[in-house]
Amino acid sequence: KISKIKEKLNEENQELFEKVSQNKMIAETIKNDGIIYIFGCGHSHLIALDCFYRAGGLANINPIAENGLTVFNQALKYLELERTVNYGASIVKYYDLKKDDVLIIFHNIGINPATIDAAMEAKKNGVKIIAVSSEAWQKEMPLDHFIRHPNKTNLFDYADVCIDDFNPVGDAVVQVPGLDTPIAPISNIADFYIAHLLEIETVKQCIDRGIKPPVWSSANTPGGDEKNAAYLAKYRPRVKML
Repeated sequence: KISKIKEKLNEENQELFEKVSQNKMIAETIKNDGIIYIFGCGHSHLIALDCFYRAGGLANINPIAENGLTVFNQALKYLELERTVNYGASIVKYYDLKKDDVLIIFHNIGINPATIDAAMEAKKNGVKIIAVSSEAWQKEMPLDHFIRHPNKTNLFDYADVCIDDFNPVGDAVVQVPGLDTPIAPISNIADFYIAHLLEIETVKQCIDRGIKPPVWSSANTPGGDEKNAAYLAKYRPRVKML
């Protein structure tokens, strides 16, 4: 199941990855000394953390790390908060995104209030949005489904670039005989894969254009801290998680 999803991602999203490359969206953010913000609710938040302060990763990534919307909060509490109107907008306001920044939103479902409000707030400031979500969830969920934003829109409605992670409704994909509930959710596997492909494409785009991408060295290798010192001095005042 996982291999099939990866094959589909590579085949059907190739044009979209090329679009990101051609539009030079993330590379332009680096050229203009902007910040790459990553937002996600629930388990989708883990993608933002996986890309942050990582050996071989971009140093100008700022995860929008709102604990209330993550699995580090009590499960039922974060579930209520991601269904709360204006909560996502308040968080994005706090991070003060600018027009030269880019926001990557990961959410396999792509219809809850926190996600929609985060996208709407970023759009007000002219921020470019890359959305990674499932078209199946957004199309198949009824417009009157209670987890939807009251305006009944989808995440893809606000994105400059939409990347489908092909997550099936329900997320889990393995049927075990004798059990009527599927197991093995795959949304994060696909989304981690997409996140790092975007990072790779961005670095290639920067090199092709003569832009030096800010890439972390491993802090655990000899000389790693010394190599990272300049990036820490530059981004520590701007990346809240540092």
